[in-house]
Amino acid sequence: MDHTAARMKTSEQGPTEPAPDLGRDSIVEISNGLRRLLADVFALYVKTKNFHWHMTGRNFRDYHLLLDEHGTQIFAMTDDIAERARKLGGTTIHSISDISKHQRLKDNNEERVDAIDMLHELGRDNRELTRFLRSMHEVCEKNKDVATTSMIEVWIDQTERRAWFLGEITGEREQQLNVSRKSA
Repeated sequence: MDHTAARMKTSEQGPTEPAPDLGRDSIVEISNGLRRLLADVFALYVKTKNFHWHMTGRNFRDYHLLLDEHGTQIFAMTDDIAERARKLGGTTIHSISDISKHQRLKDNNEERVDAIDMLHELGRDNRELTRFLRSMHEVCEKNKDVATTSMIEVWIDQTERRAWFLGEITGEREQQLNVSRKSA
């Protein structure tokens, strides 16, 4: 029995049997995907707060408040993702090193980043997170996990909204629309 399957069978708090209508293979696939997703959401949260704390420049107040709002929304996703994996009978992130092992979004440890570059980077990360969410949505649909699929749809909408706001501020949204118009 592999480590994940053993954890699904019992835990210190009692049995953690998988959802009765989903098989073990589905639970493992979904909970592994949720673990990676949670690592990415934590990485985006820390980067968003990093940029919020280190924001400078002419539009400081507006950007500072926007990133604080985004950070709050992103952090709210973490508990739902982790608890969903646990409800299914799987496991989730255990530590900071576990996050770094599973995250796909890149950290930014630069001492100084210009405000507009911060917003560009966060826009790209939110668009990338949207792609990860869509991919996870497909996994959940394939495994007939309606509840997780539904939750992901809300997170996609929130993440697209953040990307939209950031894209409007940086001008990336207009560039994307122009490229779409030219290729049509």
